[in-house]
Amino acid sequence: MNHQTLSSFIWSVADLLRGDYRQSEYGRVILPFTVLRRLDCVLEATKPAVLAEFAAKTKAGLNPDPFLLRKAGQSFYNTSPLDLEKLLGDQDHIRKNLYAYIKGFSPAAHDIFERFDFHAQIERLAKADLLYLVTEKFAKINLHPDVVDNTQMGLVFEELIRKFAEISNETAGEHFTPREVIRLMVGLLFIEDDDVLTPGNAVVRTIYDPTAGTGGMLSVAGEYLQEHNPAARLTMFGQELNDESYAICKADMLIKGQDVANIIPGNTLSDDGHSGQKFDYMLSNPPFGVEWKKVEKIVRREHEQKGFEGRFGPGLPRVSDGSMLFLLHLVSKMRPAQEGGSRFGIVLNGSPLFTGGAGSGESEIRRYVLENDLVEAIIGLPTDMFYNTGIATYVWILSNKKPKRRKGFVQLIDASSFWQKMRKSLGSKRKEMSDDQIAMVTELFGTFEEAELATLFDADGKETGRRVVPAGSKVPKAPKGGKVKTAPISRIFRNEDFGYTTITVERPLRDENGKIIIGTKGKQKGKKQPDSALRDTENVPLSEDIGAYFKREVLPHASDAWINDEKTKIGYEISFNRYFYVFEPPRSLRDIDADLKTVSANIMKMLEELAE
Repeated sequence: MNHQTLSSFIWSVADLLRGDYRQSEYGRVILPFTVLRRLDCVLEATKPAVLAEFAAKTKAGLNPDPFLLRKAGQSFYNTSPLDLEKLLGDQDHIRKNLYAYIKGFSPAAHDIFERFDFHAQIERLAKADLLYLVTEKFAKINLHPDVVDNTQMGLVFEELIRKFAEISNETAGEHFTPREVIRLMVGLLFIEDDDVLTPGNAVVRTIYDPTAGTGGMLSVAGEYLQEHNPAARLTMFGQELNDESYAICKADMLIKGQDVANIIPGNTLSDDGHSGQKFDYMLSNPPFGVEWKKVEKIVRREHEQKGFEGRFGPGLPRVSDGSMLFLLHLVSKMRPAQEGGSRFGIVLNGSPLFTGGAGSGESEIRRYVLENDLVEAIIGLPTDMFYNTGIATYVWILSNKKPKRRKGFVQLIDASSFWQKMRKSLGSKRKEMSDDQIAMVTELFGTFEEAELATLFDADGKETGRRVVPAGSKVPKAPKGGKVKTAPISRIFRNEDFGYTTITVERPLRDENGKIIIGTKGKQKGKKQPDSALRDTENVPLSEDIGAYFKREVLPHASDAWINDEKTKIGYEISFNRYFYVFEPPRSLRDIDADLKTVSANIMKMLEELAE
C-alpha cells in the first residue's frame, strides 16, 4: 500500500467527524490517532514479554524502565494490558480505558500525546458519541513496520499534514520539505566525505536540523547513510516550534531508536535548545519571508551583548524575513575545523542572495560567510517545487572543511531546468526532480568544474535530449535539420568576485554666483562643502583599484567631484541569474515580416471560404 493510498484510507475517518468537527479541526483527531496506531503496531510483538517483565520487576521492587526498554526492543514501551483492538471489547468504558492505555506509555511517548492535546479530543469525541467509531476505524488499519516501513510512514504523515494545511489555509511548507529536495541536499552533504560512505567504516556522526518539522530531513539523511554504509551511525538532533510537527518527529525518532531527548520543542531563534553544541552535519529549510518580530528583542539583545561570541555577530537581516538568522545559527553550530569541521545545507529563497546594500545586515552576513570562505556552492532549484510557494529557491552548501581545490572559490549551479511535471499537483508543487536529475546535479557539485547544458532540438523545434558538457569539451552535434542550444549550468567564482566597495561621490555646494562654498567652522573649516542634491554612489568591484575606477568612470563627467572616504562601505551580493543569462538575439525584421504575410494570407483564404 503506497503512502497516498494509505493516507486516503486514514482520511476516510473524516467522514465520521463531519458535522461535529469543522474541516480545519480534522487533523486534531486523525494525526494523534495515526501516531497511536503506529506505536500500537510497533509494540505488538513484544507486548506480552513487556507485561511479564513489568509485573516481575515491580514485584521485586526494582525500577522496571531499563528492563522494559530491552524487552520492547524500542526506545519506548507501554505497560497497559490494553491495545486498540482490546479497547473495542468494552464499548461502554472506552473513554476510561483509552486514558489508561495512553497513561501506560513510557514518559517520552506519553509526551507526544500531550503535545497533540489528545485528552481534549478524547473528551470531545466521547461527548459526540464518536470515540468508539473512530477507535474502531483506526484499529482496522495495519501500520506495522513490516507492512509500512519508516519511509512510507513519514510520507503518510507529510501527506496528511499537507491536506489539513490546505483545508485550513495554513502554510504546509512550514512543516516539511519535498523528499526529492532533501535527497539532493543529503547527497551534496555527504559526497565529499569518503570516510563516512565507505562500507564497513563504523564511524559515528551527528546531524542537526533547527527547523525539524516532522523529521523528514533527519530521516532521509539516516536512510541515505544506512544505504551506503550500514556500519555508520548517525545521531540525530533537532528543534521544532509547531507542537503537532514536534510530536510526529518525536514519534518517528522513537521508532527509529534515536534518543528523543535530542529533539527539543520551542523557538530556535529565541531559545536555542542545543546551546553550546556543535555538529558534523546540518540541514534546514527555514520558513521563507516570515518576520521575526516576536523574538526581535531577544535576538537583538544577543547580537548587541554577545557579538561574535553569540550566534548573530555578523549582522541582523530586516525584520520582515528571518531566514538568514537560521543561516547564522547553523554557522554557530559548526564544529571547529581542527576537530573535523562541519558541512551544512540550507534552503533559502532569492532574497538572501542580493537583498540589502553595502553595510546592511544581509550584506554583512554574506560578507562574513564569503570572507571566511564558508560557502562551497549555491544551487538554483526549479520553481514550483514546494507545497506552499512557487517562487525560486536555492540550496546553499556551507563548510569549514573545504577540500583544497575548493578553497577560496564558490560554485554556482543552475538546476532550474532539472525537473519533470508531476502527474498531480500538490498545492503549489507542480514539479519534481527525478533520481537521474538529482544524480546529475550531485555529480556537477562533486566534479567541481564549469560546464554547459547542451539542449538538442530536431527540425520541428522539439527537444530530443540534453547533455552536460564540461568546460573544454565538444558540444554534441545537432540532429539533422535541427539545432543545439547551450547555456552555462555550473560556474566557479572567487569569493571576492561577489564583493564591491560602495563609494559616495560628492560635488561641491556653490552659491548663487557659482562659487564653491568653503566651510568656516570646526572640522569643515577650509574644506569644500558637499551639495547633498548632487551626491551619488558608485559600486566598485573589489578586484578594481578605487582610484583608477574614479579617474576613469567619474572624473570625465564631473571634474570637481571627490570621494567621501567616511561613507565608503564594503558589500557583497550574488546576482545568481545574471551569471547564467544567455543573450538570444531577436528575430530579424525580414523573418517577422514573412511570418506576418503568411498569417495574413491564411486569414484571407479562410474569409474567402466563409464567403462562398
